Amino acid sequence: MLNISVLVSGGGTNLQALIDAQNGGGIPGGRINLVISSSGKAYALRRAEKAGIRTEVLVRKSFASQEAYDAELVNLLESAGTGLVILAGFMTIISGKVISKYKNKIINIHPSLIPSFCGEGYYGLHVHEAALKKGVKVTGATVHFVNEICDGGPIILQKAVQVKDGDTPETLQQRVMRQAEWQILPKAAALFCAGKLEVKNGTVKIKED
Repeated sequence: MLNISVLVSGGGTNLQALIDAQNGGGIPGGRINLVISSSGKAYALRRAEKAGIRTEVLVRKSFASQEAYDAELVNLLESAGTGLVILAGFMTIISGKVISKYKNKIINIHPSLIPSFCGEGYYGLHVHEAALKKGVKVTGATVHFVNEICDGGPIILQKAVQVKDGDTPETLQQRVMRQAEWQILPKAAALFCAGKLEVKNGTVKIKED
């Protein structure tokens, strides 16, 4: 059984999707045993506590340097025996040192079909605002491994979502979460825990049963 640590910053809807999937047997090879939040006010902490999952708050401003923050983050991950790190709306930068230590063991969910509307500055509603401004007819979500390039790691799973006439950034955000993010993030976690993901030449191969 692989231990999963989930890093959050806000409401924790993707965390809830992971918890629900776990409770329903959707991640048979793993279990969430640690949730780390960048804010003590994040509702995601309450979701984790309700599910009986250990929580920790790690605020970047509380540390004098990135190195000190990195050391404490790694210490928390190691204390939980972490085999997979999931960024579920985590708004604090993960340094190259941490990424290197957990190479191809950190996954992130992004609310667009990468490489569209991704990279620096594209997060939350900004992604959906940009999609609507461009007039795309299809958007979606992507789960990818994390590397040193913002939203630039190997893609694991993607799911498309239709853009509707009259959409606002808020309505589009909700549809992308419900129809894509909450489905593919638990699925990617399950595939990882089952040992079915392999990174070759910068792309992800999903092993067949």
